[in-house]
Amino acid sequence: MRLGMVGLGRMGGNMTVRLVRGGHEVIAYDPGEEAVQRVVAEGAKGASSLEEMVGQLEAPRVVWLMVPSGDITEQTLQNVRGMLESGDIVIDGGNSNWKDSLRRAEELAQDGIAFLDSGTSGGIWGLENGYCLMIGGAEDAFRTAEPIFATLAPEGGYARMGTAGSGHFVKMVHNGIEYGMLAAYGEGFEIMEKSQFDLNLLEISKIWRYGSVVRSWLLELLVDALEKDPKLEKITDWMDDSGEGRWTVLAAIEESVPAPITALSLFARFASRQDESFSGKVIAALRNEFGGHAVKAEEGDGG
Repeated sequence: MRLGMVGLGRMGGNMTVRLVRGGHEVIAYDPGEEAVQRVVAEGAKGASSLEEMVGQLEAPRVVWLMVPSGDITEQTLQNVRGMLESGDIVIDGGNSNWKDSLRRAEELAQDGIAFLDSGTSGGIWGLENGYCLMIGGAEDAFRTAEPIFATLAPEGGYARMGTAGSGHFVKMVHNGIEYGMLAAYGEGFEIMEKSQFDLNLLEISKIWRYGSVVRSWLLELLVDALEKDPKLEKITDWMDDSGEGRWTVLAAIEESVPAPITALSLFARFASRQDESFSGKVIAALRNEFGGHAVKAEEGDGG
């Protein structure tokens, strides 16, 4: 089928290529001309503006947004909204907050435009392996766009979660679980790395892929990372967060669900960005005051 793709970054560009390879006709737009040309070289049709992209679509038009969450998604959606008509479909495949998706679905419905929120997982490997798609929105709109989902996902890798907002809600929880899994792997491998034994972490990560209850795709990726850098000396421990871990913790609070692992894994990311912690200084100072425990002075102080 024919669709418009807005946003041709690492995810959107690869998704466009996968769709083209699957026989779809993709009209692709991105503010960066180089990004457009990359997918044109793979068989997509390029557009120099949103207007040109929408103008090449046929009713019912389907436009997939793959742009950063927040203001960019909001602005792009509103711009596209003014160019579409009743019966058309907008799909947001980015990491939007599910509450924003719920609102956007209600707003677009006023113009008769259907909104699908598609939580998308797969990263840079999705081009070859496919993307897991968690989709929220009306059943009829989902069925209309289903050939797109079937091409992007591996077999059994997509489903309608429920009404609008549910797709991004499920993806949010998915990412919260991911935070905890990453933290557990990180802690476990550090315990082994610090032990008295001369352990081969690469070998351990390799054998855990077979028969172990902790085997996963993340473990396979760790094998790849350790093969490139056995002691991980080329990277720092600075960790960003996409925002979805925060939203998961907030949802747990709103629903009175105990989620200590998710919360702690999120806070560990915050801690990774601190060269030094003022909280740590307070604790060290208090230990020194009440127990005479040693403190370490800042380098260059005490002169």
